[in-house]
Amino acid sequence: MGSAPLALSLSARTARALGEQAMRLRAFATEQPEISARDVAWTLATARSVFAHRAVVVAEDLDGFLAGLQDLAGLQDPAGLQDLDASPVVVRGVAAGAGSATGPVFVFPGQGAQWVGMGVALWDAEPVFAQAMTRCAQALAPFVDWSLREALADTALLDRVDVLQPVSWAVMVSLAELWRSVGVTPAAVVGHSQGEIAAACVAGGLSLADGARVVALRSRAIVALSGSGGMVSVPAPLHEVQRLITGWGEDLSVAAVNGPAQVVISGTTSACEEFVQAYTQRGVRRIAVDYASHSPQVQAIQDRLRTDLADLQPHSGQVPFYSTLQAAQVDTASLDGDYWYRNLRHTVRFAEVIQTLTEAGHQTFVEISPHPVLTMAVEQAGEHLVVTGTLRRDDGGRDRWLRSMATLHVAGINIDWTPDLRR
Repeated sequence: MGSAPLALSLSARTARALGEQAMRLRAFATEQPEISARDVAWTLATARSVFAHRAVVVAEDLDGFLAGLQDLAGLQDPAGLQDLDASPVVVRGVAAGAGSATGPVFVFPGQGAQWVGMGVALWDAEPVFAQAMTRCAQALAPFVDWSLREALADTALLDRVDVLQPVSWAVMVSLAELWRSVGVTPAAVVGHSQGEIAAACVAGGLSLADGARVVALRSRAIVALSGSGGMVSVPAPLHEVQRLITGWGEDLSVAAVNGPAQVVISGTTSACEEFVQAYTQRGVRRIAVDYASHSPQVQAIQDRLRTDLADLQPHSGQVPFYSTLQAAQVDTASLDGDYWYRNLRHTVRFAEVIQTLTEAGHQTFVEISPHPVLTMAVEQAGEHLVVTGTLRRDDGGRDRWLRSMATLHVAGINIDWTPDLRR
């Protein structure tokens, strides 16, 4: 029973009933080990009603499935000592009706989610992801002289901003396609800084070719800014940060407001160093970049970007696009070359957008990235939110993908498990 990782999805009306079901399934699997785990998973996914108390066991062999089902069986005894949160193979939750009412918001981060090797295992394991990455590689080909597949695992290449940003864009666009393949479609999209390029493609506002043009040519232009600036994370409210940077004038700017006490500033190299030295006790930290996005320094490449991106052809998309430049929903037909300059030049108003979305009733957010970097900021926007990532640093294969699917499923977003099981 088993080989590659698979997901067994169970549900019941009560926690106790869920435990009883797990025990019965465990007995069945023990008595008939010749039965295919894929067949069992198919039956669970297609022949049973889905109730509020849900659990998913992710494993690749019989021992793993039996261990997970044994953990779940402990739910029969409410006084039991089963700690399912610590189970390496079980994801469990209670689906909230309100949580699935509007569908999930797809969130695309800027830099910081990357890691060497991201996407490689998934490219080999998931055909939908592989096909999407291949399309992204073809779209990038006119603008780059490196291989997307090779760049994913090349430390030296990923250290270059003109490689990292296009590679990150391709991974995010392809992860969104993977989510859609299992029935998870975005009710809205929001991107942080360069993440807006991927968000615009997923919303249908930019073609893949235009998305590749923006991310490749803009990141190439950023190289001209390298060595002249930096960015600093400041764990403090916006009004306090604005007060702290006053003494540096235009040498320091507010680059991004991610949450109630999550602000990023950017500016000249010397100003960033002085600020860190002055406020080390406040927990400030340098971000690993040598340029100052979202600061006056970006004005140096304005004319170049206007020329490079003059022939973009944005159009109205099918998915609501919430701009973190304008802190509002905008028509993606307005995402011309000037927009992408302003996106790089001005403050990222991420916290405002997330607040707007939660106030509009959105309660489920999925970070579409190789590692979650914005989930904590989103969680601070309200109570009872469902917030999850997709992959994790050094954990980017099929097992992690199935667990991320399971996290959404048990929270109330129904997953179509059948495309995976037909393979």
